[in-house]
Parts: sequence; structure tokens; C-alpha cells
Amino acid sequence: MIGHEDLAVRTLGPCRIDSPLAERLAARETTQHSVQEGDRVLFDDTLSMAGARDVPVGELPSLEPGGPRQRIYFDPAKTRVGIVTCGGLCPGLNDVIRGLVLELCRHYGVRRIVGFRNGYRGFIPRYGEDVVDLSPDVVQHIDDEGGTILGTSRGMQDPEEIVDALERLAINILFVIGGDGTIRGAMEVVRVVQERGLKIAVVGVPKTIDNDIPYIDQSFGFQTAMSEATKSIHAASVEARSAPGGVGLVKLMGRHSGFIACYSTLAKDDADYVLIPEVPFALHGEGGFLEHLRRRVEDRGHAVVVVAEGAGQEHIEEHEPGRDASGNVRLGDIGRLMRRLISEHLDKAGVENNVRYFDPSYAIRSVPANPYDSAYCLRLAHAAVHAAMAGRTEVIVARRRRRFVHIPMALAVSRRNHVDPLGDLWMSVLEATGQPVRFG
Repeated sequence: MIGHEDLAVRTLGPCRIDSPLAERLAARETTQHSVQEGDRVLFDDTLSMAGARDVPVGELPSLEPGGPRQRIYFDPAKTRVGIVTCGGLCPGLNDVIRGLVLELCRHYGVRRIVGFRNGYRGFIPRYGEDVVDLSPDVVQHIDDEGGTILGTSRGMQDPEEIVDALERLAINILFVIGGDGTIRGAMEVVRVVQERGLKIAVVGVPKTIDNDIPYIDQSFGFQTAMSEATKSIHAASVEARSAPGGVGLVKLMGRHSGFIACYSTLAKDDADYVLIPEVPFALHGEGGFLEHLRRRVEDRGHAVVVVAEGAGQEHIEEHEPGRDASGNVRLGDIGRLMRRLISEHLDKAGVENNVRYFDPSYAIRSVPANPYDSAYCLRLAHAAVHAAMAGRTEVIVARRRRRFVHIPMALAVSRRNHVDPLGDLWMSVLEATGQPVRFG
């Protein structure tokens, strides 16, 4: 249950400086273009229902809207900014970096921006990572490239050492771009900042190619990843249809959530099966996946299978889960297991087969953002700069119900976003593929 205390946004203090954008904001319709103190965005779309039941609107949970303020907390001429990218690659990282730098320099007049190299390790002296001076000229064309010009790494470092680095460099604002592990690390940085009584704002731009951050419409890079994944599904379909007993098997990203597998399948509509972490499946037996696939290949001569990387982990018996540097459980390779089991099952049944396996994961996440994600990244960067300059801290900026809002970091990492096995997205996948509701 979400309450007001969960949605409260932390701020460094009251705004006290006229924004460089103040004159421009004053010339516009305030209610449409400028965000004032006290404005709210309802957390749930329940305004009409609340009115019908005489529930005061002020008692409904609400989020603070994003956007520029007429008065800000930091003096741009005296503000020094740091930017860091963490975790796995995702389309749009360079777009966000570029958007932050251009907004800070061109619209707020901030002149001192540095990038920390290779994730949180860039703050730690023993790694010997130098900072990167960022200016409009440096970032002007980086959105044409995939990856991140700052580099990245997984794993949290000592927050005390991170704050030491922020103090040495006189950083007033830190932008962190990363997923749930990165956000949790940022919360630890905020904790140390508060313990030392420092006035440093920490603002996050959430990044996850799996689209598994809750309470937001969609994470940046997801549209690009989904579009790229359709190319592999099409290639698998061509291969499957071009060989006797052809089976195209595509493993896509999705550790805990199957959104890429679902949406890319719907976009291409060439798959016969989609397997995702949220929906368990039986492999063997009359009602199991392998036997159903055999009948499909015998009836139609070919089949295409899309599997998310986190699906079917219970079937990987030889897998001993360790953890990566970020603390994530290491997954067994469901794609290679499925390739072997499919071939063995069809061979045993005397069915001629040609299994073609595609694993485009790294190719998908390393490409430049498409136009939709590029525009989205720029708007996220604008929202992040506005929030930080107004003294907001320990928040992420995100779009919810088509509005840019500030979400407390603790709420953003409170759970994962999952495909609902009873929801309309999964129902659409079942309709598109014709696969049974369950195997087993």
C-alpha cells in the first residue's frame, strides 16, 4: 500500500536563487509549462472516483511533478556537477549524458561538469581512474554511438570513499545513471552525505533494458532493444522455414521480466512459443513443452521459439548460482540447454530437425538509441537537471502516466516490474503464438 510518506521527496532546503529560466517561465502559461511548489501528480488515476465518493483530493497519494522551477537551490556559477554510468550497457546512455551536459551548460550556465570513469570504481583512488571534463563540444555527437563514453562497471564501492571523492572535487550535484543496484548504491551515498552534513544532491536516471523498474511507464532503451530483438526473431524464422524440421531458437535479455521477449514477439509475430521467467513451464511429459514442440514441427515443418534469459532456471540442474559484482544471481544458460534438449527430443522421436540458435543479447544492448528513445532520453535528462538544480535529492526522474515526476529512490527499488501472467500483454502473446496457456 503506497502512502504519502512513501512518496515524499527529499530536498536540500528551500529554493533561494532565481532560475536562469525564470524570465522564460514567467512569459508562459504557468499552469501549463512551469512547475510550482505544491503542484502534485496523483499516484493513481483515481480523481474522478475519489470525487464521486466525496474523498478529499488532498488525501490521495501523489507524486511531485518534474520540470523547471522559477527559483532554484544551487547557484549555477558556483555549481560543480558529476555524472556516472553504472551496470550493463543500454541504448541511450550517451544520449542521457549529452542531454545532461547541454541542459546544464546552455540553459543553467553551469560550467564545471566532470564524468567519473567506469561506474562507481571511478571514485576510488586505488583504481587510478581519471575524471573526464565534459563540455557541449565533447558530448555534441556522442548520441551517434552506442555504449557510454564514461565506461561502466558493476558492483558498489565504499560510499565513504565515494563521498570523499565528491568533497575533494567540490561536487554539488551527482547524477547516477543505472539500474536498481546503482540506485541502491546512490542511496548509500546520500546516507553518508547526510551524516557529514553536506549539501550535495544525488539524482538518478533509471536504466534497465529489461523494463523492470516499477511505477514508471517505460525505461529508456527498451524501445530500441525491442526493435533490435525483432531482427533476430525474423532471422530465426527465415532459418526455420528454410530447412527440414527447422527450429529457430532465440534467447533474449530478461533476467526477471519477460517484456523484451513479449513485445518483440508481438512486433514481429513470427514466433510459435515464448518462454518468460514469470510463467513456469514443464519440459517433459505429454503436456510438456518439448512434446508440444515436436507436434508443431511435425504438423507445420518448422517452429520458432523465443526464450527470455531468466526463464526455466529450475530446469538447469547442473547450474550452481553464484553472484556477479552487483550481487545479482548468475543465471544458467537456458538457451544452450533448450538447444540441446530440443535436438535430443526430436532425434529420439525420429523427427528430422535443424536447430538454429540465436543469442543477440550483447548486440542488442550496445546499439545507439532509436529516435524514440533519443527523444525520451533528452527529456529525462532535462527533468533530472531541473530536479537537481532545485535541490531535490535521493530521487529518480521518470515518466508515469505520460507525466515526468520525481520518485523517491526507496520506492523505485521496492519491487520489480513483471509481466502479469493474467494480464492483457501475456494474453496477447498467447493469441499471437497459439501456444497453450501452460505446459505440463
